[in-house]
Parts: sequence; C-alpha cells; structure tokens
Amino acid sequence: MPRLHLLLVLVFIPTTVASPRNLRLSPADIAVSDTAADDTPITYIEVDRPLRPPPGSSGPCSTLFLSHSFGFTYTKPPVTAAYSPPDCLVAAGDGASAISLAVLEWRATCRGVQFDRIFGVWLGGVELLRSCTAEPRPNGVVWSVSKDVTKYASLLAAAGNSTIAVYLGNLVNDQYTGVYHANVTLHLYFHPTPATTRQRASATSPADVIVPVSRSLPLNDGLWFQIQNASDVESASIVFPSNTYRVVLEVYVSFHGHDEFWYTHTPDGNGPFREVTVLLDGDLVGAVWPFPVIFTGGINPLLWRPITGIGSFNLPTYDIELTPFLSKILDGKAHELGFAVTNAVDVWYVDGNLHLWLDATSTATTASLVSYDATRLAAKTTTSQFDGADGQYYHTTASQRISATGWVASSSHGNVTTNATNTFTFENTNAFTSDGGAETVNQTTIAYAGVTVTDHTGAILYSQTSDQSFPLYVDIEAKQMTSHTANVTYTVAREYHETTVTAGMWWSGATPPQRRYLRNAQIGAVDVEMRDGTAVSATWGTRQTYRREAPDGCYFRNVTSRGYGIVFDESNEICPKESSAAARGEGSEETSSS
Repeated sequence: MPRLHLLLVLVFIPTTVASPRNLRLSPADIAVSDTAADDTPITYIEVDRPLRPPPGSSGPCSTLFLSHSFGFTYTKPPVTAAYSPPDCLVAAGDGASAISLAVLEWRATCRGVQFDRIFGVWLGGVELLRSCTAEPRPNGVVWSVSKDVTKYASLLAAAGNSTIAVYLGNLVNDQYTGVYHANVTLHLYFHPTPATTRQRASATSPADVIVPVSRSLPLNDGLWFQIQNASDVESASIVFPSNTYRVVLEVYVSFHGHDEFWYTHTPDGNGPFREVTVLLDGDLVGAVWPFPVIFTGGINPLLWRPITGIGSFNLPTYDIELTPFLSKILDGKAHELGFAVTNAVDVWYVDGNLHLWLDATSTATTASLVSYDATRLAAKTTTSQFDGADGQYYHTTASQRISATGWVASSSHGNVTTNATNTFTFENTNAFTSDGGAETVNQTTIAYAGVTVTDHTGAILYSQTSDQSFPLYVDIEAKQMTSHTANVTYTVAREYHETTVTAGMWWSGATPPQRRYLRNAQIGAVDVEMRDGTAVSATWGTRQTYRREAPDGCYFRNVTSRGYGIVFDESNEICPKESSAAARGEGSEETSSS
C-alpha cells in the first residue's frame, strides 16, 4: 500500500466554536488531497476472524449471485437475480446437511465522492446480510465482507427457483459521483461423509425451514420494515407449520436519519434509550437492545479510514427463542409477528427471519405455555446543571426482564420443556461542558440470554447462556486557541464483548460444555486544526484488538492505523495469554491521532 501524505482536510465546522452536535458530515465537506505513488485504491477493512471450513471439508464451490453497479438507485426497485441451488450442491446429495460451511462474500469498489449507504441482501425474502458501504475517495476504495451463512443451509438447498434481491439506495449527481460496483458470491464447502454417518443434533443444526418476516417484492426500497416513531408497529402475517417443535427469531436492525446517533439524544429528542420489541399478535415476546453501530460516515468519516467501525460492514443480528410460545401459533391460522422501537425517531430499518425446526415423523406437534413474565420497562433520565452556565449533564438508566416457559410434544423428541430468559440493563451519561463546546457520552448496554431445554425426566437436552456487553465512549471537543485558530477533536472508543456457553445432549452428546468468547475493542481519534473557520490540517488514527476463542480454535489480531496507512498489524491463531483485567472486560485499548 503506498504511503499517503495529508495535504488538506476541509471539515464543515461553524466559524465560532459552538455545540459539536453535527455528527453526520457530508463527504463534500471532507475533501482530502493526497500525494500518492500511483492511482491505487485504498483497501478498507473490518477486523474479524477468517472463515475456515471444518477439517476434511471439500470446496469451495463458488457461485456468483449477482454483479451490479449501483448508481442512481435511490427509490428504485432492488436489483434481483434468479437463484436455484448450485450444481455442486445438488451433486453433493444430502441437501442442506451436506454443507459444512457457507460463506456469502460482498466485494465492491467505488471512486469519487459519495455518502455511505446502507444495503441489504435477501434470498426469498430472508435477509442474509445487512451492511454499510465504505465512503469512497477520489482515487478509489476497495472493501469486502465475508459472512458465515451456514445457518441458512436449508434455504440455500431448497428445491425450485427463488430470487436474490439487493437494495443499495444510492444517489448520483454532479456533486456525488461515486458509483458502487459490487459482486455478491456464494462459497460452499461440503462435509467429507454423508449425513447418515455423522452425529447430528437436529435441534441445534441449521433450521429445517426459514421464513422471512419482511416486506415482499415488488417495491421501490429495501425489504426491511421502516419504523418511523415510537408508536409505529410493522408486522407480517405468518402461518406456522403445524409440526414445528422449535422456533428462533433472528432480528436485523439498523438506525438512520434523526436516530442514527440515538445514544447522544437528550430528553427533547426522546432521550438516548432505544429497544426493539417483538410482538406476537400484539403481545410482547422478546426484545433487542442493540449494539451502537457507527456507519462509515458517522461522527467523523476519518475515524473509519482505513479500519472501519465494529459491525459497520457486517451488522450484528440478534436471536430470540420463541419456542415457549408455540401453543399460540400451532393452530394453522395466520399470526401477526411485529416490531416496534421504544422512543424511536425516524427512522429504523427492522426485519427478521424465523428459523423453524420441524418434526419429520409427524404432521403436528402439541404445546402449552407454562409461565410467562415480562417486567415493566424501568427507564428514567435525570438532568443536572453544572456550576454557572458551563453545561448540562444527563443520566439515563433502563432495565428489563422477559422470561417464558413452555412444553412441546413431538413424535421425534417426546415431551420437552423450554425456558427462555432475557435480562437487560442500560446506562448512559451525556455531558455538555465548555458552554456547549464539548460533549461526552458514556454508555454501556448489558444483555443476558439463557435457554434451557429438558426432557420429561428433567435431563438437560440443550442449554445455552449468552452474556453481552457493549461499552461506548464518544467525546467531541472544540477549543478556541486564538482569535483565528481552533482545534476540534473527536474520540470514539467501544467494545463488543460476548461469552456463550453451550451444553446438552442435543448439542454435543456427552462432551463438556463448549465456551465461545469474543472481545473486540476499538479506539480512534481525529484532531482537526481550524484557521478562520477553515480546516487546514487533520491527523487521525485507530487501534483495534480482536480476540475470539472457540472450540475450533482461537484467533487474535492487534492492528493500528495512522492516517490511511496501517502502521502495525499482528495476528495469530494461537492467542496470547490475556490479563485478568482484560478477561473481565475492564479498561480499553489506547491510541493517539498522531
């Protein structure tokens, strides 16, 4: 990669230092002139583990889903292509169970000036990927996303024709010239032996059927629902197969417009707390308290060049166990599955996928809801005034618990009881100081999800606990240095922690519980020097550490950027020993924008 030298950065900031709440800078307001050895595009990355098939797998068998240039596509129909199972998948036999790993790859380039754009990829209405584009530069950018989509194996292997749909709403004119050229490819790997010779735990293998909870084609937008305010409920009518014995809802969510930076809102903007609620025939059955993804144009675009923000290229999804509620939906009638967003301001994009496991030996299962408890959402904000007129301080907390237990009887598994419990806590502080010239946000979301499945004797067939923590720190400060000069600094630090422990006969037979651990920590800073209201220079840098431990191995990466260059990059599939403080999620990595 050629070394690039910053000559000029133009950032729109008021001539006088004032409140730094402009968190969405236009790419036209950030013009970087570089001297480069050639016209080579810069590669942007989201730090993640490499995807590797299980030992002994064959492949890859690669199929180009779609190739398209997204120019003026705003308010236009999604780009579509016909899909049927690739010949290599048909030849492998065994249908979905032949797949050991499925990878969806998005690879794109763009040159010119353009906003970051949200996009989605759907197969038969089922969303496979939610992502944000990189913001381009005059000499171009390149980036790719590889997502493990093995859990959609039944959809990929389903007989008959289906439709791939990609919506990327882009706008091209004389000012915004960037066209996104993208290829979407599916890579398949296959087990070395047929399913009959492999131990398979049906209730924890990929689902038998996946049903979309989204809008249907044709339309002139994405297939996601658009939730525009706190009272808006968007839903789909679903008829559930009568022989379902397990159901998990996977939720996709992203936030835009006035709520893109919801975590910075004060009480006059509905405050900083948001939750996505899931409603079954109008009753609350689950919730998502989302990770605060920052898109590639958010807060200051230089923060995400070339290391993009956590989750921006591959937005996280959230699973909700709905098995305890099977008794409500096994009657062969249509049921409304809906989404709402607490305190929402326009606009949230939400949809979901129902993962259904079916009893192959019967046409119907029976079920009953044993218990259900959802505590009233406890959320409050307190406001304090600093001494004099220096600033304002807001403190917001929230908590919630949802728990349900139900049993289902099937020919294949007998009478099994499922308990699903979710608890959430949230804390946010937002401080305005220096007469509004500085803003600091500290926020932490903690989510726990536990699922336990027992047979009629009380023996544990399956159990999983997941502990997630999402710390976020945002600091923006404008300082008047002299009558002609000022400095504006942006600092963002956040982490994505998740520990999952899985056990039970359905999962791993008699082996001990399996633990998966992820700690993804990122901190970046931008320093802008202003003269007479115009930016004359800027420096920026990011450091990120990624550590993932799982039964199939460990992956570690420590990478640092300065400007557009990567100045340090260390990775290993043998993880170094982690300090006890880091293992507990205390503290964060440090960097500077030098």
